[in-house]
Amino acid sequence: MDIDEAREFIKDNPRCVLATRRRDGAPQMSPVVSALDGDGHLLISSRETAIKTKNARRDPRVSVCFLKSEFFGGFVQVDGSAEIVSLPDAMEILIDYYRRLSGEHPNWDDYRESMEREKRCVIRVTIERAGPNVSG
Repeated sequence: MDIDEAREFIKDNPRCVLATRRRDGAPQMSPVVSALDGDGHLLISSRETAIKTKNARRDPRVSVCFLKSEFFGGFVQVDGSAEIVSLPDAMEILIDYYRRLSGEHPNWDDYRESMEREKRCVIRVTIERAGPNVSG
């Protein structure tokens, strides 16, 4: 599977599991929702204090497994490099993330305040590989 095929799957299936690496190299997995930005990067909303954020900041190698809502019937795994975008730079990205997944927010001022209060950030992933490429 090439990266563009993976992006097509991701657009319709935003539920996924993000795998980051603990200090000892073991995986730490978190269920998340991801959107694709206009440049094809994955966007994941997180908190500055979350373990996934700390792990990705320390070791940017991440993997994300996207699943269909029905669970069975196909999946896509992408591997890539994560960048943490913190507030205030993250605010416009968080707004874009929300719009891509949910449309317009009823009160953007409340949304912005909530993002600041929760110390939100964005884990932005550059996709470097996609699969599966074989089935068994």
